[in-house]
Amino acid sequence: MLSLDELKINQRAIIKNIECDKTVKIRLLDMGFQNGEEIVHVLNSPSKLIKAYLIKNTLIAIRNSDVKNILVEVIDDENSFNRKS
Repeated sequence: MLSLDELKINQRAIIKNIECDKTVKIRLLDMGFQNGEEIVHVLNSPSKLIKAYLIKNTLIAIRNSDVKNILVEVIDDENSFNRKS
């Protein structure tokens, strides 16, 4: 497992655990960051301090400091989000 902020662009993962303070955890849960959900790292900001993730068909931009304590399991090792079947 690795933290969500370590995912590469287009890499897919499943959220396994959210280990942060209660206030941040509630905010993340309200946005759809829940255990078992599939998530894809889609974009980096120019500053690299904010990343965008696709979760539940919604694109959410969030600070690295807020996702570093979200543990995920990579679905596959390839950058497969844009791969054609």
